[in-house]
Amino acid sequence: MTKLPFTYQTLLAGLFICLCQNAFAQTGNKYIRKGNELYKNKQYTDAEANYKKALEVNKQSVEGRYNLGNSLYEQKRFDDARTQYANSFKMAPTREGKADASYNIGNTFMEGKKWEESIKAYKEALKQNPTDEQARYNLAYAQAMLKKQQGGGGDNKDKKDKDKNQQNKDQQNKDQQNKDQNKDQQNKNKQDENKDQQNKDKNKNKEQQDEKPEPQPSKLNKQEAERLLQALGQEENKLQDKMKKAKGQAVPVDKDW
Repeated sequence: MTKLPFTYQTLLAGLFICLCQNAFAQTGNKYIRKGNELYKNKQYTDAEANYKKALEVNKQSVEGRYNLGNSLYEQKRFDDARTQYANSFKMAPTREGKADASYNIGNTFMEGKKWEESIKAYKEALKQNPTDEQARYNLAYAQAMLKKQQGGGGDNKDKKDKDKNQQNKDQQNKDQQNKDQNKDQQNKNKQDENKDQQNKDKNKNKEQQDEKPEPQPSKLNKQEAERLLQALGQEENKLQDKMKKAKGQAVPVDKDW
């Protein structure tokens, strides 16, 4: 098959396509520049809107994808940001661009404490750009966190032992405090018992003092007894005389008729 001859009309058509592509590119870049300005001022939602407009104009814009991922990341929409970084990685024409995308993918996994996934992403970033010290540092951090999560590491064991020793020490101090409190209570109870006994003894002594012996009848000798009997006899004779006189007197009685 022979090639068609190159004509003037063909040249015009090619020039028209190039001009259209340049116009679209300029329009897309305008939205990206506006988005970058908003992103710099921390207006991440408005920046997102402009990056999306840039992608509507040019879906193959690596800068638009990458920057859109950044605006979503700042809004803590890490899953959505990771999707844009992954697309940026696929479309990036340079190893440096792929390294930056992989690094940010690792950051989105770090936010969710997904250490294994972040380690894989940082290793990819270092594969694309071995001189990226930030990726190397984040890789070491993610590896240390994964080791800690799995229960490994001497520091973690030392911390557990230290915590256990402290708990034992606290328990011993608590037990000693309880013993001291019990001892104090026992001493107090003993003091109360002694005080009660003293009060009982005091009351008993008082009762004994209050109790006085009853007077005993005096003993009379024989002569005194005889005089007393004579006196009583004389009194009895007088009383009988009085009673006789009283009986001899007439007692008036009122008639009932």
